[in-house]
Amino acid sequence: MFPIRDHNPSERVAYVTYAIMALNILIFLSYFPGANDRSLAEVFYGWGLVPAISEPSTFLTSQFLHGGWMHLAGNMLFLFIFGDNLEDEMGHTGFLLFYLASGVAAAYAQVMIEPASTVPVVGASGVIAGVMGGYLLLFPKARVDVLIILVIIFRILPLPAWIMLGLWFGFQVVSAGLATPGTGGVAYAAHAGGFIAGVVFTLPVWLRLGGPAFWNRTSGHPDHPEARYRIGRTSVPRVRRRR
Repeated sequence: MFPIRDHNPSERVAYVTYAIMALNILIFLSYFPGANDRSLAEVFYGWGLVPAISEPSTFLTSQFLHGGWMHLAGNMLFLFIFGDNLEDEMGHTGFLLFYLASGVAAAYAQVMIEPASTVPVVGASGVIAGVMGGYLLLFPKARVDVLIILVIIFRILPLPAWIMLGLWFGFQVVSAGLATPGTGGVAYAAHAGGFIAGVVFTLPVWLRLGGPAFWNRTSGHPDHPEARYRIGRTSVPRVRRRR
Protein backbone atom coordinates (compact mmCIF):
# COMPACT_ATOMS: atom_id res chain seq x y z
CA MET A 1 0.00 0.00 0.00
CA PHE A 2 1.59 3.25 -1.11
CA PRO A 3 0.43 6.60 -2.54
CA ILE A 4 0.81 7.39 -6.23
CA ARG A 5 -0.61 10.96 -6.33
CA ASP A 6 -2.85 13.38 -4.50
CA HIS A 7 -5.75 15.55 -5.68
CA ASN A 8 -4.12 18.71 -4.35
CA PRO A 9 -2.39 20.63 -7.17
CA SER A 10 0.13 23.28 -6.17
CA GLU A 11 -0.42 26.82 -7.42
CA ARG A 12 3.23 27.63 -8.16
CA VAL A 13 6.31 25.72 -9.27
CA ALA A 14 7.90 23.84 -6.35
CA TYR A 15 11.49 24.77 -7.18
CA VAL A 16 12.91 23.71 -3.81
CA THR A 17 11.13 20.34 -3.85
CA TYR A 18 12.44 19.56 -7.34
CA ALA A 19 15.94 20.78 -6.45
CA ILE A 20 16.02 18.53 -3.36
CA MET A 21 14.89 15.57 -5.45
CA ALA A 22 17.58 16.28 -8.05
CA LEU A 23 20.26 16.64 -5.36
CA ASN A 24 19.29 13.32 -3.75
CA ILE A 25 19.40 11.55 -7.10
CA LEU A 26 22.75 13.08 -8.15
CA ILE A 27 24.38 12.24 -4.81
CA PHE A 28 23.08 8.66 -5.03
CA LEU A 29 24.42 8.28 -8.58
CA SER A 30 27.80 9.59 -7.46
CA TYR A 31 28.51 6.64 -5.16
CA PHE A 32 26.05 3.76 -5.55
CA PRO A 33 26.22 2.31 -9.09
CA GLY A 34 29.08 -0.16 -9.25
CA ALA A 35 29.96 0.26 -5.57
CA ASN A 36 31.00 -2.74 -3.47
CA ASP A 37 30.26 -3.34 0.19
CA ARG A 38 33.53 -1.76 1.32
CA SER A 39 33.07 1.46 -0.62
CA LEU A 40 29.45 1.75 0.51
CA ALA A 41 30.54 1.27 4.11
CA GLU A 42 33.06 4.08 3.71
CA VAL A 43 30.34 6.41 2.41
CA PHE A 44 27.78 5.48 5.05
CA TYR A 45 30.20 5.60 7.99
CA GLY A 46 31.78 8.79 6.68
CA TRP A 47 28.64 10.75 5.88
CA GLY A 48 25.80 8.81 7.52
CA LEU A 49 24.62 9.35 11.08
CA VAL A 50 26.17 6.91 13.57
CA PRO A 51 24.19 7.42 16.83
CA ALA A 52 27.06 6.34 19.09
CA ILE A 53 29.25 9.08 17.59
CA SER A 54 26.61 11.68 16.65
CA GLU A 55 28.92 13.86 14.55
CA PRO A 56 26.91 17.12 14.19
CA SER A 57 27.44 17.50 10.43
CA THR A 58 26.02 14.04 9.74
CA PHE A 59 22.60 15.10 11.03
CA LEU A 60 22.38 16.94 7.70
CA THR A 61 24.53 14.87 5.34
CA SER A 62 22.79 11.60 6.24
CA GLN A 63 19.55 13.03 4.83
CA PHE A 64 20.95 12.88 1.29
CA LEU A 65 22.23 9.28 1.28
CA HIS A 66 20.23 6.20 0.32
CA GLY A 67 20.88 2.50 0.63
CA GLY A 68 19.46 1.32 -2.69
CA TRP A 69 17.33 2.08 -5.73
CA MET A 70 13.99 1.30 -4.07
CA HIS A 71 14.97 3.30 -0.96
CA LEU A 72 15.64 6.33 -3.17
CA ALA A 73 12.61 5.83 -5.43
CA GLY A 74 10.18 5.46 -2.53
CA ASN A 75 11.43 8.56 -0.75
CA MET A 76 11.39 10.68 -3.90
CA LEU A 77 7.85 9.54 -4.72
CA PHE A 78 6.58 10.62 -1.29
CA LEU A 79 8.43 13.94 -1.55
CA PHE A 80 7.03 14.56 -5.03
CA ILE A 81 3.46 13.92 -3.88
CA PHE A 82 3.44 15.89 -0.63
CA GLY A 83 6.32 18.38 -0.84
CA ASP A 84 4.93 20.80 -3.43
CA ASN A 85 1.85 21.64 -1.36
CA LEU A 86 3.87 22.51 1.73
CA GLU A 87 6.23 24.62 -0.36
CA ASP A 88 3.15 26.36 -1.75
CA GLU A 89 2.06 27.39 1.74
CA MET A 90 5.48 27.99 3.34
CA GLY A 91 7.28 29.65 0.45
CA HIS A 92 10.55 28.44 -1.04
CA THR A 93 12.89 29.55 1.74
CA GLY A 94 10.48 28.58 4.50
CA PHE A 95 10.04 25.11 3.07
CA LEU A 96 13.79 24.57 2.73
CA LEU A 97 14.32 25.49 6.39
CA PHE A 98 11.37 23.28 7.38
CA TYR A 99 12.78 20.37 5.37
CA LEU A 100 16.24 20.52 6.92
CA ALA A 101 14.89 21.07 10.45
CA SER A 102 12.55 18.08 10.14
CA GLY A 103 15.50 15.93 9.09
CA VAL A 104 17.59 17.02 12.07
CA ALA A 105 14.68 16.35 14.44
CA ALA A 106 14.15 12.89 12.91
CA ALA A 107 17.85 12.10 13.36
CA TYR A 108 17.76 13.20 17.01
CA ALA A 109 14.75 10.96 17.61
CA GLN A 110 16.71 7.96 16.30
CA VAL A 111 19.73 8.87 18.44
CA MET A 112 17.57 9.16 21.56
CA ILE A 113 16.06 5.70 20.97
CA GLU A 114 19.37 3.98 20.08
CA PRO A 115 22.17 6.16 21.53
CA ALA A 116 24.74 3.35 21.56
CA SER A 117 24.08 2.05 18.05
CA THR A 118 27.02 1.90 15.65
CA VAL A 119 24.81 1.22 12.62
CA PRO A 120 24.78 4.18 10.19
CA VAL A 121 21.42 5.87 9.64
CA VAL A 122 20.94 7.12 6.08
CA GLY A 123 18.06 8.33 3.95
CA ALA A 124 15.50 11.07 3.58
CA SER A 125 12.69 9.00 5.11
CA GLY A 126 12.69 10.89 8.42
CA VAL A 127 12.67 14.23 6.62
CA ILE A 128 9.84 13.22 4.34
CA ALA A 129 7.93 11.93 7.36
CA GLY A 130 8.08 15.54 8.54
CA VAL A 131 6.66 16.67 5.20
CA MET A 132 3.84 14.16 5.62
CA GLY A 133 3.13 15.41 9.14
CA GLY A 134 2.90 19.00 7.93
CA TYR A 135 0.66 17.92 5.06
CA LEU A 136 -1.66 16.14 7.46
CA LEU A 137 -2.06 19.27 9.59
CA LEU A 138 -2.89 21.55 6.65
CA PHE A 139 -4.88 19.19 4.43
CA PRO A 140 -6.32 16.33 6.54
CA LYS A 141 -9.09 15.58 4.04
CA ALA A 142 -7.18 16.04 0.79
CA ARG A 143 -7.68 12.94 -1.31
CA VAL A 144 -4.69 10.70 -1.94
CA ASP A 145 -4.80 7.89 -4.50
CA VAL A 146 -3.32 4.80 -2.87
CA LEU A 147 -2.30 1.67 -4.77
CA ILE A 148 -3.33 -1.47 -2.86
CA ILE A 149 -1.63 -4.71 -3.88
CA LEU A 150 -3.03 -7.97 -2.49
CA VAL A 151 -1.17 -10.86 -4.14
CA ILE A 152 -2.65 -10.63 -7.68
CA ILE A 153 -5.29 -7.98 -7.01
CA PHE A 154 -4.45 -4.34 -7.74
CA ARG A 155 -6.70 -1.46 -6.69
CA ILE A 156 -6.33 2.30 -6.67
CA LEU A 157 -8.36 3.83 -3.85
CA PRO A 158 -8.79 7.56 -3.17
CA LEU A 159 -8.42 7.98 0.60
CA PRO A 160 -8.51 11.09 2.80
CA ALA A 161 -5.00 12.09 3.83
CA TRP A 162 -5.78 11.59 7.53
CA ILE A 163 -6.52 7.90 6.95
CA MET A 164 -3.51 7.17 4.74
CA LEU A 165 -1.03 9.23 6.76
CA GLY A 166 -2.55 8.21 10.09
CA LEU A 167 -2.14 4.51 9.25
CA TRP A 168 1.42 5.14 8.10
CA PHE A 169 2.31 6.98 11.32
CA GLY A 170 0.68 4.33 13.49
CA PHE A 171 2.70 1.63 11.75
CA GLN A 172 5.94 3.53 12.44
CA VAL A 173 5.13 3.95 16.13
CA VAL A 174 4.23 0.28 16.59
CA SER A 175 7.26 -0.88 14.60
CA ALA A 176 9.58 1.40 16.59
CA GLY A 177 8.36 -0.25 19.78
CA LEU A 178 8.91 -3.75 18.39
CA ALA A 179 12.30 -3.13 16.78
CA THR A 180 15.36 -4.68 18.41
CA PRO A 181 17.84 -1.89 19.27
CA GLY A 182 21.21 -1.86 17.53
CA THR A 183 20.40 -4.43 14.84
CA GLY A 184 19.91 -2.06 11.92
CA GLY A 185 17.02 -2.20 9.47
CA VAL A 186 14.42 0.54 9.15
CA ALA A 187 14.81 3.61 11.38
CA TYR A 188 11.21 3.68 12.59
CA ALA A 189 12.00 6.07 15.44
CA ALA A 190 13.34 8.60 12.92
CA HIS A 191 10.13 8.25 10.92
CA ALA A 192 7.89 8.79 13.93
CA GLY A 193 10.05 11.63 15.28
CA GLY A 194 10.20 13.35 11.92
CA PHE A 195 6.42 13.10 11.52
CA ILE A 196 5.77 14.71 14.91
CA ALA A 197 8.37 17.40 14.22
CA GLY A 198 6.70 18.15 10.88
CA VAL A 199 3.37 18.75 12.61
CA VAL A 200 5.00 21.02 15.21
CA PHE A 201 7.04 23.01 12.65
CA THR A 202 3.92 23.53 10.50
CA LEU A 203 1.84 24.93 13.37
CA PRO A 204 2.91 28.57 12.70
CA VAL A 205 1.75 28.25 9.08
CA TRP A 206 -1.53 26.66 10.15
CA LEU A 207 -2.13 29.45 12.69
CA ARG A 208 -1.27 32.11 10.10
CA LEU A 209 -3.91 30.62 7.82
CA GLY A 210 -6.44 30.84 10.65
CA GLY A 211 -5.92 27.66 12.66
CA PRO A 212 -9.30 26.08 13.47
CA ALA A 213 -10.99 28.76 11.35
CA PHE A 214 -8.93 27.53 8.37
CA TRP A 215 -10.24 24.01 8.93
CA ASN A 216 -13.78 25.31 9.32
CA ARG A 217 -13.48 27.25 6.09
CA THR A 218 -12.01 24.41 4.06
CA SER A 219 -13.44 21.41 5.98
CA GLY A 220 -9.91 20.00 5.91
CA HIS A 221 -9.76 20.01 2.10
CA PRO A 222 -7.34 22.08 0.00
CA ASP A 223 -8.42 25.73 -0.21
CA HIS A 224 -8.46 25.54 -4.02
CA PRO A 225 -10.17 23.22 -6.54
CA GLU A 226 -8.96 19.64 -6.34
CA ALA A 227 -7.49 17.81 -9.31
CA ARG A 228 -9.70 15.15 -10.82
CA TYR A 229 -8.46 11.90 -12.29
CA ARG A 230 -10.21 9.02 -13.96
CA ILE A 231 -9.68 5.97 -11.78
CA GLY A 232 -10.57 2.70 -13.39
CA ARG A 233 -10.80 -0.75 -11.95
CA THR A 234 -7.38 -2.38 -11.97
CA SER A 235 -6.95 -6.11 -11.54
CA VAL A 236 -5.49 -9.13 -13.27
CA PRO A 237 -7.79 -10.13 -16.17
CA ARG A 238 -9.91 -13.20 -15.67
CA VAL A 239 -8.97 -16.27 -17.70
CA ARG A 240 -12.07 -18.24 -18.61
CA ARG A 241 -11.95 -22.01 -18.83
CA ARG A 242 -12.50 -23.43 -22.29
CA ARG A 243 -15.38 -25.84 -22.60
